[in-house]
Amino acid sequence: MISDVLAGLSVALSVDGLLYCFLGVFLGTFVGVLPGIGIMATLAMLMPITYHLSPNFALIMLAGIYYGASYGGSTAAILMNLPGTATSAVTGLDGYPMAMQGRAGQALFMTAIASFVGSMFGVVLLVCFSVPLSRIALQFGPQEYVALMLLGLIAASVIGSGRTIRSLASVSLGLALGLIGLDLNSGTARFTFGQAQLFDGLPLVALAIGLFGLPGIISNAGRTTLPKVEQTNFRLRNMMPTREDWRRSSMPMLRGSSVGGFFGALPGTGGLVATFVSYAIERKVSRRPEEFGKGAIEGVAAPEAANNSAVQAAFIPTLSLGIPGDPVMAIMLGVMMVHGILPGPTLIQSSPDLFWGLIVSFVIGNLMLLVLNLPLVGLWVRLLSIPYNLLSPVIVALTCIGIYSVNYQVSDIAILVAFGFLGLGMRALDFEAAPLLLGFVLGPMVEEYFRRALTISNGDLGTFTERPISAVIMVIVALLLVWAVVSSVLQMRRGRVRHAS
Repeated sequence: MISDVLAGLSVALSVDGLLYCFLGVFLGTFVGVLPGIGIMATLAMLMPITYHLSPNFALIMLAGIYYGASYGGSTAAILMNLPGTATSAVTGLDGYPMAMQGRAGQALFMTAIASFVGSMFGVVLLVCFSVPLSRIALQFGPQEYVALMLLGLIAASVIGSGRTIRSLASVSLGLALGLIGLDLNSGTARFTFGQAQLFDGLPLVALAIGLFGLPGIISNAGRTTLPKVEQTNFRLRNMMPTREDWRRSSMPMLRGSSVGGFFGALPGTGGLVATFVSYAIERKVSRRPEEFGKGAIEGVAAPEAANNSAVQAAFIPTLSLGIPGDPVMAIMLGVMMVHGILPGPTLIQSSPDLFWGLIVSFVIGNLMLLVLNLPLVGLWVRLLSIPYNLLSPVIVALTCIGIYSVNYQVSDIAILVAFGFLGLGMRALDFEAAPLLLGFVLGPMVEEYFRRALTISNGDLGTFTERPISAVIMVIVALLLVWAVVSSVLQMRRGRVRHAS
């Protein structure tokens, strides 16, 4: 293990490793600061850059973009009450009132510290649990993998979503889109309409940017005015929190990190659920609950620690089992597959330099975020003052160039536009796009392992309930589905009663 860790250190501490780690966190923060774009769109738009790198550096850069965007989203939430990401919306509940009180610097400083503490907590969890979990997963058969993937798909649709039936419909559409291409066994073309460009399936980059990037850009470009940035002095001396701020924030950061680590490792939950739960816990245990929503610094520290801890912990099932717990990890999984890497139990043994290099880069990248972003707060403030109608055409142009540079096919641009319109339609009809992406990435894997399990059992579906682990997971999946349907029916009945009254 020591030699594996040293191999990872040589990757992460190389000139290229440090360069791409810096580029990842900087670009992630840069785009994450822009209000309304979000982590998914940020990753999707910057993903084509990593396709031309070696697998080690591609993952280091992409991971840096991920936690860089998670950090950057809180800046617009605090200064303008416009969350750059969905997870930073909770931070804005108390961060923006602090800015209104002239304490924006203290809120941003505490955000940086809480993000670092949460990230380091998540990295420790990743180191402690990934290796043992991968050893256990070596005993898994195709039945267990099918059950785990179904659990991830159902959990992503049910947990933390108020539109369960629509989320399940989005997952089903994603599974159907994943069928496009050549059949794994027979080589027969499916749903390609004779187009050779679709033999390898729909391009993940075009689909992801179309669903998440274009609708967000279009909706923000349509705004005639954006809230003005709260002007204050962002010198480091003026941003330092008081001793009372440190006292009130220390325990919330630890509690938030624990909550984020727990929810981040669970499939289908992630940072969004973790931030809301940590905020609710702090409000419950606080001696001054009336201050929440009016500028309580605990309401900034706890959600930020939870969010960044969840970001790092989300890599545990992805790297150990090869099963993404949320749509962001689905993109990471897709990038690994493009580079010929199969995440799962054998990854740590077969590619120790990649696994440990990625973990070491997490520590380096979060240190870079801590050192760079406090002095760069003034730069992010100036960035937020640029009119969005000037930024959006540049973003769209760079996105189209990035899409074309992956496969050099004009058809990818057409697919991008088509899924852009689909994403707009889903937003208008209140459907979630994230479950669709998760279904699209996991669909081919579910099909492959499902066929393999049926081949082993001579077509007997009972094989999924005969093995104890897969049987337990299948029971959990069934209970989640029943709970989702029942809760949706009850919610519809309550809505009808309210409408009638």
